[in-house]
Amino acid sequence: MAVPAQLVQSALSRPLRVAVVHDWLVASGGAERVLAQILACYPQAELFALVDFMTAGERRFLGERPVHTSFLQKLPFARRHYRSFLPLMPVAIESFDLSGFDLVISSSFSIAKGVLTGPDQLHVSYVHSPMRYAWDLQHQYLREAGLERGLRGFVTRSLLHRMRLWDARTANGVDAFIANSDFIARRIWKTYRRESVVICPPVDVDYFRPGSAPREDFYLTASRLVPYKCVGLIVEAFARMPQRRLVVIGDGPEYARLRARAPANVQLLGYQSNAVVREHMQRARGFVFAALEDFGIVPVEAQACGTPVIAFGRGGVTESVMDGKSGVFFHQQTPEALVQAIERFEARPTAFNEREIRANALRFAPDRFRQKFRAFVDTMLDKWTPHQVAQG
Repeated sequence: MAVPAQLVQSALSRPLRVAVVHDWLVASGGAERVLAQILACYPQAELFALVDFMTAGERRFLGERPVHTSFLQKLPFARRHYRSFLPLMPVAIESFDLSGFDLVISSSFSIAKGVLTGPDQLHVSYVHSPMRYAWDLQHQYLREAGLERGLRGFVTRSLLHRMRLWDARTANGVDAFIANSDFIARRIWKTYRRESVVICPPVDVDYFRPGSAPREDFYLTASRLVPYKCVGLIVEAFARMPQRRLVVIGDGPEYARLRARAPANVQLLGYQSNAVVREHMQRARGFVFAALEDFGIVPVEAQACGTPVIAFGRGGVTESVMDGKSGVFFHQQTPEALVQAIERFEARPTAFNEREIRANALRFAPDRFRQKFRAFVDTMLDKWTPHQVAQG
């Protein structure tokens, strides 16, 4: 049975000292939503990140909480080119002195799990994914960056090789892994040969909810417009279905190319606020999702609005969408496969019930995340505390 936090604190004869380490704070996305809930579980925690360049609007979830940053924060051009400092990131994350904390929680999609901790500290790492670009998706990233050949390609491969060695080694400093999906749990096992418990990310199901306006005859996709999101595939599929409308919400490096290629039945709206995204989800006939994602929060937001999802049937989305009940899967990332999936979807107009689709999304409510996360950490504290007391 897990020891409540107040009993742990009593055993230590002082409040539990908690550090939360996040890779970097530059924008508000899925990882930051997870971070917000972790901080809600541990309001006394001190927060560490390699860099912090969030705007005032994006950082509201932090409140007045200060952020401890690394030396990367002060390097020239770091605000725009912080990713270019990847070779320095292992040194930067190891520069944080966390020796004064009892519990260290890393929220890691790249570097954060590599913080240095001692034998009398509990380190729990919530892994959004092992660094994809260094492991199984290396070839895809090199191809998309034009670094498959030449000297720059050789240098990049050498760097990623060193990053893999560091990443594998630092897994030994983690006492317990949490994965954001079964898909990522398998990636953690493949990468680190470590078991992990699965706690899926929280989704704001109170904000994303069904609307009062009737459904309209258009499909929606909302995403950052980067290659691996495969929005170009979706646009190409709808080019083959001129009788069907597609609305695309999002911005990114692919925007200009997609706009130039978009047929008359495809409308690109660029970046839009959450309110506009929600309104379109509430009115859309279906939400289309073609990426191979670690989990995929946006498809759950669509389901919270009662909107069925037509999705590529691999990755984390298979754990949030119920094929035939809250959506339809296609199993190849091709326009032809997506066209066929939409045809199957439209052939069963009464198979998808708005209330049942929303009920499926409620599994990922923030309060459920906090409950599962706190319970798991308390269980680990239960195992750790006697050792800590014995050493005291």
